[in-house]
Amino acid sequence: MADSAATDLLLETPLAGLHREFGARMVPFAGYSMPVQYPLGILSEHNWTRASAGLFDVSHMGQAYLVGPDHATTARALEALTPGDFQALSPGRIRYTLLTTPEGGIIDDLMVTRSADPSEDGTLTLVVNAGRKAIDYAHVVANLPDGVTLEVAEGLALIALQGPKAAEVLSRHCPETSAMGFMTAARVTVDGVDCHVSRSGYTGEDGYEISVKAGDVEALVRTLIAEPEVELVGLGARDSLRLEAGLCLYGHDIDEATSPVEADLGFAIAKRRRAEGGFPGAGRILGELAAGPARLRVGIKPEGRAPAREGTEIRDASGTTIGIVTSGGFGPTAGGPIAMGYVAAGSAAIGTPVTLVVRGKDLAATVAPMPFVPHRYFRKQA
Repeated sequence: MADSAATDLLLETPLAGLHREFGARMVPFAGYSMPVQYPLGILSEHNWTRASAGLFDVSHMGQAYLVGPDHATTARALEALTPGDFQALSPGRIRYTLLTTPEGGIIDDLMVTRSADPSEDGTLTLVVNAGRKAIDYAHVVANLPDGVTLEVAEGLALIALQGPKAAEVLSRHCPETSAMGFMTAARVTVDGVDCHVSRSGYTGEDGYEISVKAGDVEALVRTLIAEPEVELVGLGARDSLRLEAGLCLYGHDIDEATSPVEADLGFAIAKRRRAEGGFPGAGRILGELAAGPARLRVGIKPEGRAPAREGTEIRDASGTTIGIVTSGGFGPTAGGPIAMGYVAAGSAAIGTPVTLVVRGKDLAATVAPMPFVPHRYFRKQA
């Protein structure tokens, strides 16, 4: 009875009925009932995305607008909460950033887009993690200056079309998307439906995220999955794809106790912000950039075929515990088990041998470079 009651409390995306129609196995995730896999199966869904195009429902994620009188004002308001440089963000561009705590931990990671439309010059679009929406929104609202507001975008859905054939497929329905570069965004019509399309994603593959009115999303998904290159893909393959790409999952690889430097996310700390500071946690974060953190997120390749799951203890050659696995599993494209986790900085060099304690047994492994599978984002030639 308790399980049934818990299930009844789960939210659903506008595509819940379609998922069930296509045989999805639904599971609780971040307060939502979400498809973990379809009849094709996680392994095949993973491989299909790497070879062709997978379509993901990511409508559980939070979409919101930060609105001010002009871009400079809105950008400064966001810079007071993150280590990013948004004053220099060009129209139609996207930036990955982090909401940080005063202690230098990570409240959430998020995507920020500046509209290419001059009429929206004072607006930045935010996409945040599903399980952190309420926390993020409350934090942002509590720290905004007068004249800048946060507007939660109710009534929108979000889907991701990912894989090497994603551009070919989407261009049949919206030709201008083929010319978009990685980390750019535009308002377009897809078969006559108004959409906000970004060329980005969470798989390491080329692809798009498409924001559309909830009432229009099912027809759009049916149009796209009717293309021979496209299959529906669930959370199971989404997780193995992002792990192979070396991308963090909030609540596992990053959290409020973890700094951006420890997490190897230093690229999100803009050059100007490194010089000026002035963002939450700057003391710790800039200190770690200068002197190095005590621990680092690294890739790990276990020997053999046994995967090391989250929580697996990591030891050095002397048997001393030096860290813990935060994400791990089988990498279908990588051809074996892969993991990421945190180890003491002195053991973080690529090639360092480590031992993983898996079900009470020692398993040999090596600190490995990430991503485990090369990224294939579409970067336009200058």
